[in-house]
Amino acid sequence: MTSMARRKAARSQTGSGVPEATLRGAEATRAKILESAEKLFGDHGYDGVSVRQIAIEAGVPVALVNYHYGSKEGLFRAIFVLRAPLIYDQRVAGLKLAELETDPDRKLEAVVKALIVPMVHLRNTQKSAGYARILAHEISSPSVRSREIMREFFDPVAHILLDALAEVLPDRSMEEIHWGYHVMLGAMVYTMADNGRMERLSGGLCSPDDETTAAKHIVALLTAALRHGRVPAALETTP
Repeated sequence: MTSMARRKAARSQTGSGVPEATLRGAEATRAKILESAEKLFGDHGYDGVSVRQIAIEAGVPVALVNYHYGSKEGLFRAIFVLRAPLIYDQRVAGLKLAELETDPDRKLEAVVKALIVPMVHLRNTQKSAGYARILAHEISSPSVRSREIMREFFDPVAHILLDALAEVLPDRSMEEIHWGYHVMLGAMVYTMADNGRMERLSGGLCSPDDETTAAKHIVALLTAALRHGRVPAALETTP
């Protein structure tokens, strides 16, 4: 090998001596496995999917799935490691914008946007509702695994959002704040996990794939519900 060839080969190596092309190939394989797992977990739930099915969907040997992620549970957790921090950062940024609002109505709307818009954006930028459907599965069928995931990845920002709602709705009890927050979550997850039913029922008028319109309607409806939705006093005292 000439000295020029040796220098060229050296430039194609990382500090560990592994060729860059090999590393790029490994990262592409990891990404393909994760993408396939997200789709299948979203369609069938955690318990309805095997490592072999994920490998077939990704077009890789089963051994590679275990090599890169250790186990099905490790792969499942990796989806949240990838997705959750981005959503967290966007929600915190949205709440910082809400803090700048002085008008109470606009402030409430900004808090609702901080919860809703990042998920609407994720669905449409990724062109997949897989992550939202995974959330829907985990929320509707709680297990030890899902409770741990929710506690680790979602509870911290949930507490921040709850505090923001309590601040902008000072006349509401914490019971009302918590009910309002969970109703918002339900509307968000159901809409984001939509598999075409909304478009079918509306004859093409409505689709979560229309990011701007979807966010506009969801935020407007939830903001109005939070602002005006109160349990009548008579019902609160009924045994």
